[in-house]
Amino acid sequence: MLKNTLVAAIALALLAVAHAAPATRPAPAPSTWTPDNGNGTYTNPIFYDEFSDPDLIRVGDWFYLTGTTMHSMPGLPVLRSKDLVNWEFVTYVADRLDFGPAYRLEEGKDIYGQGIWAPSLRYHNGTFYIFTNVNGRGTQVYSATDPRGPWKHHEMKRGLHDLSVLFDDDGRTWVVWGHQDMHLAQLNDDLTDIVPGTEKVLFAKDAGMGEGAHFYKINGKYYIISANYMGGFRTPAARADHVDGPYEVNQTISQDEDFGALPANIFGGDREHPTIYPARPTAKHRATLHQGGIVLTQAGEWWGFSMMDANSVGRLLGLSPVTWKDGWPWFGLPGNLTRTPRTWTKPKTAAPQPVRVPFERSDDFSGTTLKPIWEWNHAPVDGKWSLAERPGFLRLHTLPATSFWDARNTLTQRAIGPQSTPTVSLDVAGLQVGDVAGLGLQNLPYAALGVERTADGLHLALVDQGRGTTVRVPLDLPLDQQGGAAQRVWLRADCNFFTEQARFSYSTDGSRFVPVGEPFTMVYQTITFQGIRYGLFGYNTTQREGGWVDVDAVDVAQPYPRGLMRPIPYGRAVQLTAFGRDDGLHGDGAGLGRGVPTSFKVRDMGLGRAALGVGSRWLSVDDAGKVDLRAGRPGAAQSFQWIETPTGELVLLSLVTHRYLRIDPATGTITADSPGPVPDGSDGVRLVWRTAGS
Repeated sequence: MLKNTLVAAIALALLAVAHAAPATRPAPAPSTWTPDNGNGTYTNPIFYDEFSDPDLIRVGDWFYLTGTTMHSMPGLPVLRSKDLVNWEFVTYVADRLDFGPAYRLEEGKDIYGQGIWAPSLRYHNGTFYIFTNVNGRGTQVYSATDPRGPWKHHEMKRGLHDLSVLFDDDGRTWVVWGHQDMHLAQLNDDLTDIVPGTEKVLFAKDAGMGEGAHFYKINGKYYIISANYMGGFRTPAARADHVDGPYEVNQTISQDEDFGALPANIFGGDREHPTIYPARPTAKHRATLHQGGIVLTQAGEWWGFSMMDANSVGRLLGLSPVTWKDGWPWFGLPGNLTRTPRTWTKPKTAAPQPVRVPFERSDDFSGTTLKPIWEWNHAPVDGKWSLAERPGFLRLHTLPATSFWDARNTLTQRAIGPQSTPTVSLDVAGLQVGDVAGLGLQNLPYAALGVERTADGLHLALVDQGRGTTVRVPLDLPLDQQGGAAQRVWLRADCNFFTEQARFSYSTDGSRFVPVGEPFTMVYQTITFQGIRYGLFGYNTTQREGGWVDVDAVDVAQPYPRGLMRPIPYGRAVQLTAFGRDDGLHGDGAGLGRGVPTSFKVRDMGLGRAALGVGSRWLSVDDAGKVDLRAGRPGAAQSFQWIETPTGELVLLSLVTHRYLRIDPATGTITADSPGPVPDGSDGVRLVWRTAGS
């Protein structure tokens, strides 16, 4: 029932977004997700596409960021920013990863869910370093004096699981790695091995530490920040006066923060028999911010970064204000430690930064190189794809494969949420018998809509691995101007990462699209450790090399690039209804309570904050979190950070308590004492707002 309520709320929120009244200070509508709200605030996630296992450093006035890319190539992206909110692409560090047939999808082998993961990004004495894991190999080390490259590369003599490196100020280099107990050792000067006799176990298995270490020295103390998924995702930290300990453990500096996201589907089964269990919303937070670290800005502010397993769009990056208390770097604000506001003020910078996004998603393949958004599913066969054979097209030659899963030279890009629709235009004249080419959703389970050429002609084939079905439709192409059959087909996948449903369709004229098969259910899973990726593919099912497909263009439309967020209705009057109820905030001469929602005027308090008034009185919060109506000029006690959850409900964060306004579902008592909304909306924190009279 709660699941249906949330889905219905999303549908209503989408309708509200489409018909939203303009803000009093409108800004140009973005065409893609950006966390920058244009008013001095940002909204998480920093990217609405996957960026997992992040590591982030500052060098001068630039921040640099890298993360996991697993089997996708090129790998190890480096992004840079001056404000931690607006990022630009710099380079891929690892152009190709190839340690044998599995890396090339040969001999029936693959490295799905393996490859490059959990990198440690560092800067020391004028050189950038990235240390990263590769399954079954020694730790890979990349180095460069310029982050744009060239990057040198060598392999260490052993692999160090989820490592983090610290260049100490005494000239020694330390590394921590492992799960729960964690190991410490000194690295030799050429960074090829640990120094014999320096390895030490730091923690007991039950001390509360996890994995995914981030190792720092701050004001003379050593800190290790980790991620623990045992008993629920959280971020433990440890500190010591000496590098080898003893370490004191704080089991939670970040916990339970999912920004009020809709619970995701759950993966079961295995690679050959994937099973999806529908989400069951509860009051317990499940997939929350966890693996990450901290960084100090030039302005002296500390910020945290971490990821969360959002849903089938993948792992998303969150930015958190950090509050130091009792010598610990807590994610969150004073009064609400461990919790990260979805919307908050941007980090201070010397000068305002322009809105930037690191990737351009649509592509007409008119360039001489692939755009940075693209990555191959494994190491590509270079002679079997081209941007030059037919200028303005991506040509994929078909190679032998049994399915989309093991098709070589599949070109992929990360899906972007909360909704997006890739449409690919194909010229299929070059397909030979046995060839199939098209658009796929790479994941477990996967789905792929392809154009097949058989001895009987062309067909569309939709493979749904989750259902174990293939739906085939004859493809009747219209005649071209010369009287022959046209060879152009458009394939589309409408992906909704709220409902985790995708719907495939096709067109023979580029305008009228016909649905194919049933909706495909998407899920995030920890076999490949990736969310949905859009894939362009071509392969031959007869165990031979076939012809080719020419991809003319890919368009990735984003119907709601701001998600379900609406402009704050400054200068308007709004009614605030409790989520899932008919009543809400009621204010009159008798005071404040729960009842028929009354109209509150919305005053702009700057930085995305609002005061809410009835007549001459304003919604006010005292230090204990009590909420009432008070007369006078609104100030901090009357200011709320206006925050909308990913599913479109409003939550109001008090600037006094740094906690959220809550209408107790049982008693109707109104307080500002909630740490944040629970997933199923049962705590009275979520509000549904509409302008009065609408």
